[in-house]
Amino acid sequence: MGLRQFFSHQGFELAYLDSPPESGAGEPVMLIHGFASSMQVNWIAPGWVKTLNDAGYRVIALDNRGHGASSKSYDPADYTPEKMAGDAAALLGHLGIERAHVMGYSMGARISAFLALQEPALVATLVFGGLGIGMVEGVGEWDPIAAALLADDPSTIEEPRAKTFRAFADQTKSDRRALAACIETSRTLLPENEVSRITQPTLVAVGSKDDIGGSAPDLAGLMPNAEAFVIEGRDHMLSVGDRTFKRRTLEFLAAHPL
Repeated sequence: MGLRQFFSHQGFELAYLDSPPESGAGEPVMLIHGFASSMQVNWIAPGWVKTLNDAGYRVIALDNRGHGASSKSYDPADYTPEKMAGDAAALLGHLGIERAHVMGYSMGARISAFLALQEPALVATLVFGGLGIGMVEGVGEWDPIAAALLADDPSTIEEPRAKTFRAFADQTKSDRRALAACIETSRTLLPENEVSRITQPTLVAVGSKDDIGGSAPDLAGLMPNAEAFVIEGRDHMLSVGDRTFKRRTLEFLAAHPL
């Protein structure tokens, strides 16, 4: 696995990983993690980097601005999906990669969708994990999560989803002020007519017990070249490392080579 490196974009120092397979050459797969996560938590620890490397892919991953080892901002204007998609595009440019498979989880799926619309020539295929029709319709009430992230005493948090995300942010030792800024602007919805413009082959994978992402078939049905995969028995947090999700993703990538 490659070592963590950094590059600069729009005033941010962004951490990234460039992990080639043992063969040394392979089709690039860019991984974009979810809110309050990092490439370590979302992709390395659950075994995605190893799985993709073992299958012969070159894995590119980054810590989104405000997350992981990347630099932080407390200005919500810095965290639009358009700007975070721009970071991903800049990383591919930095590495001299002209076309890649792109996979995102949750917020990372939304960023991946914006990337596909902003830079269609860069994006060969898409995997949206943990985000279905919520990309269009929204994923519930998130203002309590922002308040929970800023709360001095986590024991005062009553709303269950807010409690979950605060615990996750504490567990990942995240900068909670940066996350509170991020959550304000990173939830931009894509209207149906925009989603229908995403023509790349796309796999939409959401857990059957995921109460955040929304229906995978409903989102896939809006897109001209998408298919849905329901990750049986998994919720939003547990879908990430699911073996069936990995197997289905490898099948999808193999069916759509660069």
